[in-house]
Amino acid sequence: MTTAPPAVGTNRDVLGVPGFRRLALAWVFSNFGDSVLFLTAAIWVKQLTGSDAAAGLVFAALGLPALLAPFTGRLADRYRRRPLLIINNLGAGVVVLALLAVRGVDTVWLVYAVIFVYAISSYITAAAQSGLLRDLLDTRLLAPANGILSSIDQGLRIISPLAGAGMLALWGMHTVVLLASACFLAAALILATLKLAETVSVRDAGETFWQSTTAGVRFMARHRLLGRALLTLGIAMGATGILNVTVFATVEQGLGKPPEFLSVLLGAQGLMAVLGGLTASLVIRRFGIRRCMVFGVALLAGGVLTTALTFLPLVMAGAAAVGTGASWMIIAFVTLRQEETPPGMQGRTAAVTQVMTNLPQVGASVLAAVLIGILPYQVLVAAMAAASLLAVMPLLSRRARSVGDAGGDGDDGGTDTPVRVPDRGRVE
Repeated sequence: MTTAPPAVGTNRDVLGVPGFRRLALAWVFSNFGDSVLFLTAAIWVKQLTGSDAAAGLVFAALGLPALLAPFTGRLADRYRRRPLLIINNLGAGVVVLALLAVRGVDTVWLVYAVIFVYAISSYITAAAQSGLLRDLLDTRLLAPANGILSSIDQGLRIISPLAGAGMLALWGMHTVVLLASACFLAAALILATLKLAETVSVRDAGETFWQSTTAGVRFMARHRLLGRALLTLGIAMGATGILNVTVFATVEQGLGKPPEFLSVLLGAQGLMAVLGGLTASLVIRRFGIRRCMVFGVALLAGGVLTTALTFLPLVMAGAAAVGTGASWMIIAFVTLRQEETPPGMQGRTAAVTQVMTNLPQVGASVLAAVLIGILPYQVLVAAMAAASLLAVMPLLSRRARSVGDAGGDGDDGGTDTPVRVPDRGRVE
């Protein structure tokens, strides 16, 4: 007598899929190229101009493309995603070479332009990759796949900025640019070897451009569980935006440490985020997606609250809790979205997720930067922890529990008709 496979697979299961291994390897290269470039570019602009504000504009250029995410999501749904990803990575590899033309303060504008354009490419990558995962993998393998990709992302965020800063100091920015370009080109070559049957959507004859672009928002808002989970995600990510500002006061005022000690806290947070990515599928398999997201937000809230303390071991434990909790929360949400979204709308719902992950965080950071000069940082930390706990409430309602326990049931709210476009067969 044979037994049915578990509802959620393991990391080993998903790594046994050759197509996923190729996709993950491409993600390593494109993610490293992305991470090594943006922080190093900010340091470089600081060196060229001597201005903190000018360096900060690099991050503004990196964040602004979030406003275009609905359009990049539509692009990922309207065209075959594997060729789109290949072209996108090739384009990014070429565009970043324009940084070789920057010679001094007079050409710093070129840095902002390049960062803005290649940031758009990163949003295209995220939207298209979501659809590829849905086409490539069985539903039971989505959670471990998302966890592994998240761990790669978090691990490279620790390593690549250090590598970029070291290369900048030793050999100059041109070596960083050439490395980033080579990484994007390598990702494109790896993706060219990926074989799968892709799903794209065909626009309904009566559907306007605006209706098509906003279909992802409408679908998620009408879904009985996704809408609540999206609200939870937005509130919790806003809380992490406040943490980005208050953590400096925690280090200097609360712990009495120099600013450089921040790297220790961020290192602990990053390492636990990697572990959180690797364990998320285990938590989902044991407790379910909704509970995994609730646990993640609760860990995030507890970790945030410790940053108001002056006892170093507790603050370190809190940093670890923030890393783990954020990973569980995001991986659970992304997996839920992929499972519940029709194949032809994966790119647009991924775009909504990008907006709700980035914009609340940026907006809260700006607000906290203003308020921290008026209020004690402990007040902001307490408000942030309370907001994180309140973020759980939409997922604790009776309706959310019933839908989550039943596996979700949403109204697709869109007009797309999925169409299967063969591309030399699915990789098993």
